[in-house]
Amino acid sequence: MADPSSYRPRPGEIPDSPGVYRFRDEHRRVIYVGKAKSLRQRLANYFQDLANLHPRTRSMVTTAASVEWTVVSTEVEALQLEYSWIKEYDPRFNVKYRDDKSYPYLAVTMNEEFPRVQVMRGHKKKGVRYFGPYTHAWAIRDTVDLLLRVFPVRTCSAGVFRNASRTGRPCLLGYIGKCSAPCVDRVSAEEHRALAEEFADFMAGRTGTYLRRLEKRMAQAAEEMEYERAARLRDDITALKKAMEKSAVVLADATDADLIAVAEDELEAAVQIFHVRGGRVRGQRGWVTDKVEEITTGALVEHALQQLYGEETGDAVPREVLVPALPDPVEPVQQWLTGRRGSGVSLRVPQRGDKKALMETVERNAQQALVLHKTKRASDLTTRSRALEEITDALGLDSAPLRIECYDISHLQGDDVVASMVVFEDGLARRSEYRRFQIKGFVGQDDVRSMHEVITRRFRRYLAEKERTGEWTDGDASGAEAPSGGLAEPPADTLTEDDGRPRRFAYPPQLVVVDGGAPQVAAARRALDELGIDDIAVCGLAKRLEEVWLPDETDPVVLPRTSEGLYLLQRVRDEAHRFAITYQRTKRAQRFRAGPLDEVPGLGETRKQALIKHFGSVKRLRSATIDQICEVPGIGRKTAETVVAALARTAPAPAVNTATGEIMDDTEEPGQATGSPGEPVPAGAPDERRGQDG
Repeated sequence: MADPSSYRPRPGEIPDSPGVYRFRDEHRRVIYVGKAKSLRQRLANYFQDLANLHPRTRSMVTTAASVEWTVVSTEVEALQLEYSWIKEYDPRFNVKYRDDKSYPYLAVTMNEEFPRVQVMRGHKKKGVRYFGPYTHAWAIRDTVDLLLRVFPVRTCSAGVFRNASRTGRPCLLGYIGKCSAPCVDRVSAEEHRALAEEFADFMAGRTGTYLRRLEKRMAQAAEEMEYERAARLRDDITALKKAMEKSAVVLADATDADLIAVAEDELEAAVQIFHVRGGRVRGQRGWVTDKVEEITTGALVEHALQQLYGEETGDAVPREVLVPALPDPVEPVQQWLTGRRGSGVSLRVPQRGDKKALMETVERNAQQALVLHKTKRASDLTTRSRALEEITDALGLDSAPLRIECYDISHLQGDDVVASMVVFEDGLARRSEYRRFQIKGFVGQDDVRSMHEVITRRFRRYLAEKERTGEWTDGDASGAEAPSGGLAEPPADTLTEDDGRPRRFAYPPQLVVVDGGAPQVAAARRALDELGIDDIAVCGLAKRLEEVWLPDETDPVVLPRTSEGLYLLQRVRDEAHRFAITYQRTKRAQRFRAGPLDEVPGLGETRKQALIKHFGSVKRLRSATIDQICEVPGIGRKTAETVVAALARTAPAPAVNTATGEIMDDTEEPGQATGSPGEPVPAGAPDERRGQDG
């Protein structure tokens, strides 16, 4: 690991002008390329105290062994040079795009004597007109099959074309009228090129003029009683309209635009692009990128624009590019796009109307792409195994943590303090094992104290289960002592109830993960030590810098940003956070909806609803006698007396008209028609109120 001060340029060496810089490692390989409006100010940010740098930036500067730069005249030139160098060097610390070249295009090879229509992938060639990209190659073939009866352009390979020319016999498409057969001189090269140009113009969106021309020719043929020719033209029009229907109109003003959306988390980002031409979605593409550098949404958009238009010119760059966030600064990027197109390009964030609605659709596609990518990544057995191995090595564990439990604390400014416990087994979520807790030991906000309480309660229940089943005793028949902490692997039959269901809290984890840094980790370790449990590993994942903290360690463990182990720990932590905040919001909503009957001890939800249904409202129930309340099925005299006493304590103050001083007689207390709803417990997530914790 290199010390950045060993290759830091001397003061005054770095120019205060726009430029592009490259960091190289000890083997002279370029590991990062960046651009700057002021090279001096930008590079100074890298050569500061390592503790102040983001972990990704810190990893880059300690991997590098030298830095060099190139001065340019404008920020636009810097943008272009940065793109060229990223393409040339493929630096490991720059944003990486995947799947970009896999999308198929419909291509018309206008650079050949006899232009050919075909599916093409990869780098674009000069003189070839491209349409798309399409999600699937079969979508291109379906479109081409419809259009060939109207524009019988050559689709065969060079070998087939030469063989037909040599034998004087066209291929099957030539016989069925879906190729004009220039190979056997049925049409001249000029006539065939004109067909190819009409095909390309139609694909480019100039459809209305051509359809009107065909309809006019069809009507003329019918007037001349050439019904067979009129029928062929009718079928041609039907085929063209069917091809047009494959891409619905999304923007009524025949706009040419590209819409770019980004969905991201701490490690990855999914980019989705819709290509709209003539108001119709002509193509869609997308990719997932690793965020190997600290980057904003605007910077991700800038990289996406470079990837999309770095090798495009003319009409391939649309007049309008809609994005979720603008690069900073936006002017150089807009000037660069204008230069690529040769005319003005509008780069903006849509605010309202059809374009805003379409952008929301693109954003949903990006979110789904990111979720699908993560689902595939998480479900891969090899990936999960590698993640567990990396965690084992990084934390110095004796064996892979096949069961991981993660805990998170959630509250709203100290109110409704709750905690969650989520379980991952073999790298996959085990939702039926999730648990949630209400903090009972104190009132107020103290995440460290809350974490200590939750860990204590969870593992006290575990020890109680072991003691109840006889797995952990002071000694067996021979006088041998139980292992320290009592965490020896118990027999399988003691881990289940009589009906075969697993006992709650019966399984110990190999690793406890807490959401937080050193204080939360120390609290969890202290709770386990107080219970005599010493063979469960503990770590914490701090969200801000994604650092892994271990007990009694002054420095965190920093896993590589591309580490599958870090990815698994993040998934566990994020799931615990989601589960905790969902529970906290539920409790907060309940508190806001709470009614007087919630103050009655021992009165469950069923009997609350029975009382409200019988009397119609809490106000009428408040005025009822004990005997009248006893008439409700399931309500005894003792319960009725308790209800009357509780309602008397919670009687609302009379409402007063502040203008007249008149006491107002409310006909109904607010929110009483439905009583106080009970707290829902999600399926697969038992609440500790069901007997999990006292």
